[in-house]
Amino acid sequence: MDHKSIAIDGPSGAGKSTMAKQLARELGFLYVDTGAIYRTLGLFALERGVDPGQWTQVEPLLAQVSIRMDYGEDGLQHMYLGGKDVTEAIRRPEVSGAASKISAIPQVREFLMDMQRDMARSNSVVMDGRDIGTVVLPGADVKIFLTASPEERACRRCTELRQRGTPEDYEKVLSDIIERDARDSGRAAAPLKQAEDAVLVDTTDITLEESFSLLFRTVQENLK
Repeated sequence: MDHKSIAIDGPSGAGKSTMAKQLARELGFLYVDTGAIYRTLGLFALERGVDPGQWTQVEPLLAQVSIRMDYGEDGLQHMYLGGKDVTEAIRRPEVSGAASKISAIPQVREFLMDMQRDMARSNSVVMDGRDIGTVVLPGADVKIFLTASPEERACRRCTELRQRGTPEDYEKVLSDIIERDARDSGRAAAPLKQAEDAVLVDTTDITLEESFSLLFRTVQENLK
């Protein structure tokens, strides 16, 4: 069977997950949130009292961790750590920070690479992350670089956190986003960047509905 792959990259808070999920539903593809995999490993590091930015501390965890990705009756991706559903737990701000640090370790990225590529080998996928179009699926049928200004992403993140009952101060959220952008873009291992053949989709000044319409139209125009 000829499987298709759509790679959506972009910075934190750009709306990749929200729109990639909807896009996958519209196309009948499998949605793969690669960031959730790194978040799950980041959560494991925090639970073990390990500094997620130190390879010498993270290395022993790789032989111990049990990460599984599955799809529930709701059709959405669920992450399991040691058999426990941690789909909600990995969205906490401290886990986000841990994921950013742990994902900068080359050996970690190599360790998790097969899990991501196996999904694309056996399914038509919409996969989002930081390096999907540049490293994980360089041969993807369509590549999108989805972005928005740091200020807009901070506003969206604050709204999301408030709706979850875990509100954060806007200035702190904005500072965290700017710091993470710098860390993700400046890391030596698979830095965040737009693939040369990716289509740039900037959603700063448009609504979520308008953003998805733009994304869907772009994919339709480029999907062979």
